[in-house]
Parts: sequence; C-alpha cells; structure tokens
Amino acid sequence: MKRLIKSYTRRDILKAGTASTFALNFFPSRVFGANDRIAVAGIGAGGKGTADIAGSAAAGADIVALCDVDPRRGAGSYRKYPKAKRFTDFRVMLDKFGKSIDACTVSTPDHTHAVATMKALQMGKHCYTQKPLTHDVWEARQLVQQAAKSKVSTQMGNQAHAAEPIRRVVELVRAGIIGNVTEAHIWTNRPIWPQGMAKRLSKAPAPANVDWDLWLGPAPFREYGEGYLPFKWRGWW
Repeated sequence: MKRLIKSYTRRDILKAGTASTFALNFFPSRVFGANDRIAVAGIGAGGKGTADIAGSAAAGADIVALCDVDPRRGAGSYRKYPKAKRFTDFRVMLDKFGKSIDACTVSTPDHTHAVATMKALQMGKHCYTQKPLTHDVWEARQLVQQAAKSKVSTQMGNQAHAAEPIRRVVELVRAGIIGNVTEAHIWTNRPIWPQGMAKRLSKAPAPANVDWDLWLGPAPFREYGEGYLPFKWRGWW
C-alpha cells in the first residue's frame, strides 16, 4: 500500500474524532487518505495492547505486524487484523520485517518497555510506549537520547494527558499566562486493586501457551510463580 509523507494541522486531526487523541501527539506529520497509510506494528497484542493497536487503526494506520509471547492473549488482535504478520519475539519481528514498519506500539509488561522501545528507536521507528516508560531514570535518559538521534516521534501512554484540555493547560503554563506554578493538587478515584503482593507466589510450571523466557526479557531469570499471569506480576516487577 502506498505511503506518502504529508503535513497536517491540529484542526485536521481533531476533525477525525476521538481516535485523534491517540494520533495527535504520536503519529508523525502525515495525513491519512484512502491511499495514505502509516504501517504500525504492535509489540504486545493483548491486554492494553488491544486498545493501543485499535487506536492506531482508528487514527488511520495500517496494522502490518503483531507480536506477543502469549498467542492466547493476542488472539483478539490476530482475529481483528488477519493480514498482520505474527511474531512472538519483537527482535525477530523488527529484524525480519522492519523495512515494512514505520511505527510501533509497545504495550508489553512494564519491565520490557525500555528494551522493546530502544530496539525500535535504533531502527528509526516512531514509538508509542505504555506507561511506565522505563524501569529507572537511566533507561529513560537513554531512550530520550536515542529518540533525538533517530529523529522520530514518540509518546508515552498517559492517554488522558494527550487529550485537548490537558494540552491546552500545558500551553497556558508554558506561555506564562497563569504565572509561576508553585503547587499542584492531584487525586485518583481508583483504589489499589489486588496485585499479588501479600506473599511470594508458589513456584509452578509456566503456562504452556507462554514463552516464559521471552516474557522475562531483560529481567534476571526466576521460576514462574503461580498466578503471575496475566496481571499479578505487577506486584513483583
């Protein structure tokens, strides 16, 4: 499919509707017409990845590749985008199929965000990476440097912060219109949900449908714990 680089205005994107919240910051200067497509690969095709990939498609992207260490978790995306190439290792995907990819969404477990994003940035791919961007400050600084070097568009998945009202507040602050900000008050309406932190989980065989080694990624090896997947790993990452 033909991919053309064009410019766009904020008004052009906002006319597209709610999907533009995702596209406004992340996608590079392109407008998507009938024959204009930016080729996106989803690293992490299940869970939050489902929404991030769908957001890319709704904004006009062509979903060309999907990667997940657990085919069962990625099954929904696989069915929705049957033409997309399928992978279990993002490194293999980028090495073998990278020339056909313009941008990546990274929606994997938190501890692999940095390494997947770095690999994509090094190959000149625009990246939309879920929060938290990295495991520590050093990783964040490395990604910032690489993004600048590769001259690509990036965005972290703080979805609400990409909405127009928040962007307007940032513009007002940066313009000095509301003066010097010395204090901010924030709150949340969500309690801490169970994340497996009460005690160490009992060792158990990893699910047959998951490549446990790939799931661990850069983390030191540890035996699988009963109940880690799909979500309680958050108590230990």
